[in-house]
Amino acid sequence: MASIPPDDDAAAAENGYGYGNGNGNGPAPRPPPAKRPRSVISAAQIRAEFEHHEAGVARVNNGSFGCCPSSLLDAQARWQRLFIAQPDDFYFHALQPGLRRSRAAVAGLVNAGDVAEVSLVDNATTAAAIVLQHAAWSFAEGRFSRGDAVLMLHYAYGAVKKSIHAYVARAGATVVEVPLPFPVASADAIIAEFRAALDVAKAGGRKVRLAVIDHITSMPSVVIPVKELVAICREEGVDKVFIDAAHSIGQVPVDVRDIGADFYTSNLHKWFFCPPAVAFLHTRKDDPIASQLHHPVVSHEYGNGLPMESGWIGTRDYSAQLVVPESIDFVNRFEGGIEGIRSRNHEKVIEMGKMLAEAWGTFLGTPPELCGSMVMVGLPGCLGVESDDDAMRMRTMLRKDFMVEVPIYYNSRRVEAQEMAKDKNGDAVTGYVRISHQVYNVTEDYEKLRDAVNKLVADGFTSSKLRPSQKQETMA
Repeated sequence: MASIPPDDDAAAAENGYGYGNGNGNGPAPRPPPAKRPRSVISAAQIRAEFEHHEAGVARVNNGSFGCCPSSLLDAQARWQRLFIAQPDDFYFHALQPGLRRSRAAVAGLVNAGDVAEVSLVDNATTAAAIVLQHAAWSFAEGRFSRGDAVLMLHYAYGAVKKSIHAYVARAGATVVEVPLPFPVASADAIIAEFRAALDVAKAGGRKVRLAVIDHITSMPSVVIPVKELVAICREEGVDKVFIDAAHSIGQVPVDVRDIGADFYTSNLHKWFFCPPAVAFLHTRKDDPIASQLHHPVVSHEYGNGLPMESGWIGTRDYSAQLVVPESIDFVNRFEGGIEGIRSRNHEKVIEMGKMLAEAWGTFLGTPPELCGSMVMVGLPGCLGVESDDDAMRMRTMLRKDFMVEVPIYYNSRRVEAQEMAKDKNGDAVTGYVRISHQVYNVTEDYEKLRDAVNKLVADGFTSSKLRPSQKQETMA
């Protein structure tokens, strides 16, 4: 009979990954220590863990897709081989205990009140679909009235914004956006814009059924004061609050009970070293809505609770969801565990961001206290980034011509009365790079980016040269 690799159930419980009762519920354990005492991971061991990264690439974009060390890939492969070796035994005897083990580990990490509050899904986008699907049903079934509002940040992740329109706007919701400023000077500026948008959403006695709030926005990257915004929602009578925290776990502290939202999701493959793709969705067990949430893929466990529905959605590779405890073991090899990693990443990304800003005559897009392990750095205005397409084409050029992997953001100045920030030469800064720092990064990665941009400036490059019409004229 299949058993949980690399430990059996007893060993897992002994190491702090207990499951509670047979349904995987019960009090959540605290994050466990590493299974075996070991010395702090060395620089050479870190390099070995990530030697599968393509050589020569300055990979300063951990934020988009994360990273996975070799030891986690090995653990994942053990699960995959277990499935392939005897699928029936895996599905009926190993899968659910393994998933309960991972759910218990997540519950401890985020201070959930019960393992039953944690469901594992592919990514934060799937979690958003679960929450928004329920909101759409509430409109369709008459629990919400047509025209009731859903509030979201203007800088909400693109896929989630589209999901909001696909699910709830189509069902009859009025969608109100919070027009956040960027560059942003303080958390107070975010809170003020949120309050103003909430007033708009409530205008004429309209009910606000759901607020969708990012914990860390993707582009531009800003750490949002979610605890304060959740409190405002409670004060103002917003029905439910969903925190889309795709980037949060591994970047900032996460305590779901302290934050107090109704739904909270975060990816574990971005900043917590799990292989892609795995995320969790937390719902409070004392909320009746928990029993009304369903996975968008309906399978045999439909109606048995979201944790079970999400843990059996047909034949697929569940291995990424099964190695969460091993990711905890990995982070505990570092001094200070995940807290130490977060702190060092934050300090280093701010240092590298300031180095780039000084070299380019620009500035950081947010103060350090609104950054985690990512920071926005203004590009020289002479590069002339004038659209999202310009930003994407320049990103592609940096990858192909300079072997630098970094996202570029076009700031279109959508907040009224906010002047466009300028660089040291007086040019408007419309483009920003979003740099990340993770344990595998070295200073040379950021120097490579610095030098690439400096060369473009020295060569008189502008983004217009990459536009299709300009390229055709050049070829002619």
